[in-house]
Amino acid sequence: MSDLYNGLRQRLEQEGGWPKIYLFKFIIPNNNHTLAQTEALFGPESQVSLTQSKTGKHISVTAKELMISADEVIRRYEKSSEIAGLMAL
Repeated sequence: MSDLYNGLRQRLEQEGGWPKIYLFKFIIPNNNHTLAQTEALFGPESQVSLTQSKTGKHISVTAKELMISADEVIRRYEKSSEIAGLMAL
């Protein structure tokens, strides 16, 4: 796992209580390709909501999903980093 996520991993492990529902938030460019890639990060059991920006240039993606461990959350963020234009919040 990347050193980039060590701080996040430490915070998640301190919180404990795994498995638990985790909230992911992303901002993506408003185009079908990026939206499809982002939605593909989450399974059918996830609750995903989309909100378009006022200008229509971006979409806010919020997803709630049951995650088994802090490492699983980190893997999801690593996978999301491969999507061009995606910003994790």
